[in-house]
Amino acid sequence: MLLEKIISEIKPLDKLAMQAARARQDMLTKPQGSLGRLEELSIQLAGITGNVTPFIKDKIIITMAGDHGVVAEGVSAYPQEVTSQMVLNFLAGGAAINVLARQVHARVVIVDMGVAVDIPANEGLIVRKVACGTANMCNGPAMARAQAEESIQSGIEIVLAEISRGADIIGTGDMGIGNTTPSAAIASALTKRHPKEIAGRGTGVDDAGFDGKISAIERALDVNKPNANDGLDVLAKVGGFELGGLVGVMLGAASQGKPVMIDGFISTAAAMIAVTIAPSCRDYLISAHRSNENGHGIMLEWLSLKPLLDLEMRLGEGTGAALGISLAEAACKILAEMATFGEAGVSEKGS
Repeated sequence: MLLEKIISEIKPLDKLAMQAARARQDMLTKPQGSLGRLEELSIQLAGITGNVTPFIKDKIIITMAGDHGVVAEGVSAYPQEVTSQMVLNFLAGGAAINVLARQVHARVVIVDMGVAVDIPANEGLIVRKVACGTANMCNGPAMARAQAEESIQSGIEIVLAEISRGADIIGTGDMGIGNTTPSAAIASALTKRHPKEIAGRGTGVDDAGFDGKISAIERALDVNKPNANDGLDVLAKVGGFELGGLVGVMLGAASQGKPVMIDGFISTAAAMIAVTIAPSCRDYLISAHRSNENGHGIMLEWLSLKPLLDLEMRLGEGTGAALGISLAEAACKILAEMATFGEAGVSEKGS
C-alpha cells in the first residue's frame, strides 16, 4: 500500500547538517541568537534537506477544495456554492492566495478533492474528486474509511509529482465552506478538549450560528466516537476530503525530505491527522502562523509547533503559508549568504 511505503520512507532529520548549520549561524556577523526564529528555522531546514546551507527556489502552494455535508446544520455564514465559485476565482488568479503567491513567486496548485458540483475543465485544475462532498457527520461518518485512504493517497501522488518537477518547499491551503467545523471536530477528538475551546466563528457566523456549530460538533463526536489513536478513523468519521488530501501532501513531502509550510486552522487539523498516522513527519512541518480561530493555539501546542507569525488571519487558502514561505527563504539566505566574522574581518565578542 502506498501509504505504508511513504511512512516507511520518512527519515529522521539530518543531525550532522543541523549541527553544522548551527555552528555556521554562531559564526555569522551578529550576536549569537539575535535573529531568533530565523536562525531556528534555517537549522530545521538544514536538517530536513540534509544541506548545511539549504536553498529554496521552486515554491508551491497546494490548495485543496472540498465540500461538507455538515453545512446542512447551518454552521457557515456562506452558502455551499461559494466553494466552487472560489475555486474558479483561484483559477482566474483573483483570490488572496493568488496575490500572496505571486508576491513570493510561488506556484499555486488547485485540486478538487470533493467539491459538491463538477467544475468546468481547466488546465490549472487537478481533479481528484473522491465524492461530491462528504456526508453530514452529525448523522454518521463523514466518509468511508476507504474514501479517507483514497484522499490521502491522492495527496501523496500530487505532491510527489510536484516534487519530481523540482519543488523545494510545499505550502498547504484549503477551500471548503463549512470546513472549520470538521477541523474543530478533529482537534477536539485528538486533544480531548471541548469543542467550545476549539471552534471559532469561521466565516463569521453570529451567536446563534456559533452555538449551532458547537452543537453540531458535539453531536458528530457523540454519534461517531472517533478513535483518537487511529488517524484514519478520525479523518473518516469527522473529516473532509480536502483535509485527507492535505494529510497526503504532508506525508509525501516528508518522505522526500521536503519542508511543509502549514497554513492555518484547517491545515493544522490535517497536520494533526498526519502526525497521528506518522509521528515521524512532525519534524518536517513548519507552522506559518497562528490563526484567529479560537483553538488554533491549542492545536499547535498539541503538535509542538511554534508559529512564525500572528497576524490575526483566518482566511485559509494557503495565505499564511505563502507568507511563511517568504520567511523560510529569508532564513536560508541569511545562513548561506551572510558573512562570518572571519570572512568580514569583524572582531568577535570579547576579542
